[in-house]
Amino acid sequence: MEPNITTIASGLEKVRARIKEVAEKAGRQPGDIVLLAASKTNPADCIQAAFDAGQTIFGENYVQEALTKIAALTDLPIEWHFIGPIQSNKTRRIAESFAWVHSVDRKKIADRLSKDRPEALPPLQVCLQLNVSGEDSKSGVTPEEIADLAAHVIELPRLKLRGLMAIPELTKATALQRSQFRMLKEAYNRLKEAGYDLDTISMGMSEDLDVAIEEGATMVRVGTAIFGPRRYPIPEELAPR
Repeated sequence: MEPNITTIASGLEKVRARIKEVAEKAGRQPGDIVLLAASKTNPADCIQAAFDAGQTIFGENYVQEALTKIAALTDLPIEWHFIGPIQSNKTRRIAESFAWVHSVDRKKIADRLSKDRPEALPPLQVCLQLNVSGEDSKSGVTPEEIADLAAHVIELPRLKLRGLMAIPELTKATALQRSQFRMLKEAYNRLKEAGYDLDTISMGMSEDLDVAIEEGATMVRVGTAIFGPRRYPIPEELAPR
């Protein structure tokens, strides 16, 4: 399926306008909120179209799918973020290919990412994933465990701790969304008060970015509102392996 370049550009424009409107209503500066385009299941042509419309930061969930697109777009100055669950046997490829990782939730994974990060590259920028919903299906540490993981990560030589990330429960209940986003912001504030040099709260997607921004998000991960519905089934050449 060929990407609808006009639709992607329009989607980006609408998302940027939405971020600006919500930020200003919340008394925040729109420029303080980074838009990450979550490009999972969308082919390189769609990313090219978004790049041509001014988007330079993209997030991917699956390593093999991402590597195929990174190779196809190697001539573009894209900042690639890994935002999906991390398997131990994929840390080398993640550490070699991405600028950021949002989903660090275990000391073992942090250790491997640091060991696998090439010396020729800057330190890997990382966020710790907090499980704010308590769902067993969600990755992430508990609020009680986050300080211990942060203390471990800042000692690793090839990682730079930037902040926290969460994927709240999928719900239309605004009060529940708000409470889970607030949980992440409170954990972030506790680490800041403890002396950690942090600047990133990665939360909010197409469905809930308004509430996320109101509750302090500094980076929102938006896919569907930019690219349209996910492209399932994933083409064979992009399928996770």
